[in-house]
Amino acid sequence: MTTTSSKLTDHLIKFFRNYYRDEIGELAKAYPDDQRSLVIDYDDLYQFDSDLAGDFSSHPAQVREHAEEALRSYDVPKDVKFGNAHVRLTNLPKTHALQEIRSRHVGQLLQIHGTVASASTVRSLVDDASFQCQRCGTVNFVPQQEPTDPSNAKEPHECQGCERSGPFQIDYEQSELVDAQTLVIEQQIRGSGADEDIETIEVRLSDDLVENVEVGDAVMVTGSLQISRSPLSTTITDKYLDTHHIKSVDPHDHIEITQSDVERFVELSNRDAIYDDIIGSIAPTISGYEEEKLALTLQLFSGVRKKLPDDSTVRGDIHVLLVGDPGTSKSPLIRAVGQLAPRAVTISGTDTTPVGLTAAAAPSSGDPDPWEIKGGALVKANNGLTAIDNLGGFKKEHFEGLHSALEQQEIDVSKATVTKTLPAETSVAAAANPKYGRFDQYEPIGEQLDIPNRIVSQFDIVFTMTDAPDPDRDRDIARHITTKHHVGEVEAKRSHTHNSEIQSEAIDEKASELTPKIDTELLRKYIVHARQTCFPELTEGAKKPIEDFYVDIRSKGADEDAPIPITARKIEAIVRLAEASARIRLSDIVEVEDAERAVDLVRACMKDIGVDPEAGQFDADVVETGQSKTQREQINSAKKMIDNVDKNHPDESGAPIEKIIDQHEQLGITPDEFEQVIEKLRRKGEVFEPKEDQLKTT
Repeated sequence: MTTTSSKLTDHLIKFFRNYYRDEIGELAKAYPDDQRSLVIDYDDLYQFDSDLAGDFSSHPAQVREHAEEALRSYDVPKDVKFGNAHVRLTNLPKTHALQEIRSRHVGQLLQIHGTVASASTVRSLVDDASFQCQRCGTVNFVPQQEPTDPSNAKEPHECQGCERSGPFQIDYEQSELVDAQTLVIEQQIRGSGADEDIETIEVRLSDDLVENVEVGDAVMVTGSLQISRSPLSTTITDKYLDTHHIKSVDPHDHIEITQSDVERFVELSNRDAIYDDIIGSIAPTISGYEEEKLALTLQLFSGVRKKLPDDSTVRGDIHVLLVGDPGTSKSPLIRAVGQLAPRAVTISGTDTTPVGLTAAAAPSSGDPDPWEIKGGALVKANNGLTAIDNLGGFKKEHFEGLHSALEQQEIDVSKATVTKTLPAETSVAAAANPKYGRFDQYEPIGEQLDIPNRIVSQFDIVFTMTDAPDPDRDRDIARHITTKHHVGEVEAKRSHTHNSEIQSEAIDEKASELTPKIDTELLRKYIVHARQTCFPELTEGAKKPIEDFYVDIRSKGADEDAPIPITARKIEAIVRLAEASARIRLSDIVEVEDAERAVDLVRACMKDIGVDPEAGQFDADVVETGQSKTQREQINSAKKMIDNVDKNHPDESGAPIEKIIDQHEQLGITPDEFEQVIEKLRRKGEVFEPKEDQLKTT
């Protein structure tokens, strides 16, 4: 220690007078109902006495005890007594990664950044226990080594009154109780080209620290590392943090951005080819798909979240869905954007439970915590991105939670006495397969996906990626893949023969085609900087192409018999995309070029999925309901025909199918197409067969 114990308290009082006079005055006014802690900044303590700051980090329990004694001794109004006030140190100079923490750190003060993965309910622990002897009534006080569940509290060896060994009963009114809560904090460890690994640590909160953060929050925790004395720890580790300070932070605060980085960002933003360079940095080993990569690029930069005067909010997060034939690289693209995003959770629809997607309240694995709330991917990715591969692998209960996250960006948890609403402000990038193996260009998308239409309609951008033969494109893909393998072969030869000269010039030129145009770590920082500093506003010039596009497309549905081609939901999608486009340039203004880029992307998407394949017209219902206006009319007409034929054959149990098919010309379709309409009615349960080769409507 820097000074003897007798002088340390006086030294800390001097520190408080020099640096925290006003803060202690505010604490005196608010103590104990509204505030019970004095939070001090490590930098202030270091400036006052660097050795003392080091001692606080190395021996937090001892120094904190003297700091709290100094606070109690501080000259404040006589009617204020800081009997149970705390002194909490924050803003340490180093933030530790969990994989760095070892046994040598036990007892030291550490600072970690992570995401709250689960949180127990608040429980009452006993710190100084009062036991009443059941024989003589004497009250015995037993300080506990650490706050303990009352059922496990250490009892007196013998009664101080009758000197007998009990029995004793705890007296809650005279015991000193403290609120306590346990969190599990996660950190992502990015591997080289691999999905993120997860490290976790248990964090214990007490008194005024409880319920200051929620599951899914990004937090900065300062605490002393301790060894768990209980085998009931909620994590597999034997270590935990006894928390001194915890606060919610921007989820990207742990990403260090230097002035040199900012200068590099400005240089990048001024490039004419900035959009092409970023697109070329997303999965460069995958050939083509420029529009899909542009959509994912805009998703990474995001639109602007807005709070309106009526307290409603408009999301800025952009949702992107890629649906395609096998082998069209949709899953690698989704995984690539998940790895590039500064904050992301990647999951698979076939391997994720509903709880793993959303959140749940469940009995705690570590008694005495009765309940804990566990966050799923959508909650853990709050203020980030959720990458979902094989979206069609979800079950009905998955889609219920996903719909709430896509639309409201919230997850509701209700179980027993626990009710919580957790934020899920995440963008979703998802990949899905056609349920019949490959896409049929003559069928609406809603008929070909194992995904509810209400889910598909929540995505701002939906692209279909088909594997149709095209000699020129096939040649480009084949060349790209063979180049990728050739580069890998030469690199393997270099590595194993330790000969760096092997085909170096030729192969390095080919390797440049497979290398991100912008370094991945630099691009990740660039995305963070853009999202933290740029909040673009629509100019009058940018509004016009958006409004013109909407009015023009809608005018195509003005005829009485025409389908509704587009809904107002697409305007908001275009605005989000345009804002993201401006952020890529680090611009606070949405220019005409941003709006036109967003309109072109949405138009391309609508040509993929928003057209009635039979009528060749834009039809919003293709996505919104999964059924085009033409199909709906055909189905309604077919049901009427079945009823009419049924009435004309009263001697039959239903309408003879051959008589129904004879009516196909009234619908203007072929007999085969009419049979397909009837089959759809069967699948939807709107007709049944009372007898073989006969139909009846339900």
